[in-house]
Amino acid sequence: MKDSSTGSLVAIIGSMIGFAFGAWHQSLTLLLVCMAVDYISGMAASLSEGRRLSSLVGWWGLARKGLTLLVILIAHRIDELMGGNAVMTAAIFFYTGNELLSITENYGRIGLPLPGRIKAFIEIFRKKDS
Repeated sequence: MKDSSTGSLVAIIGSMIGFAFGAWHQSLTLLLVCMAVDYISGMAASLSEGRRLSSLVGWWGLARKGLTLLVILIAHRIDELMGGNAVMTAAIFFYTGNELLSITENYGRIGLPLPGRIKAFIEIFRKKDS
């Protein structure tokens, strides 16, 4: 019984994700990876500066990322209404660019260098955001 309950829960969650975001895009995967790296690097940067971690600050960081995903959901629904995929793609690129900039700032706070190719990729996102 436990296996069928777990399977049902996974199916329901998968259906909700499919409804919210449509077909899974690699750009959405990149955004989620960047969100995780930003969160972790932000904690590392705070610790490297001698600051204590705050659960309230961490919670608000996660809440902001959740709200970002809600904007992506709304953008997908707009695309469904208009019969395209430009709005969601633009929103994903915008937020991915923001996450990459934040990661870069966190790495700078930690004192870590970034490879040139990653810097160039981030620069492309900066230009797309503008």
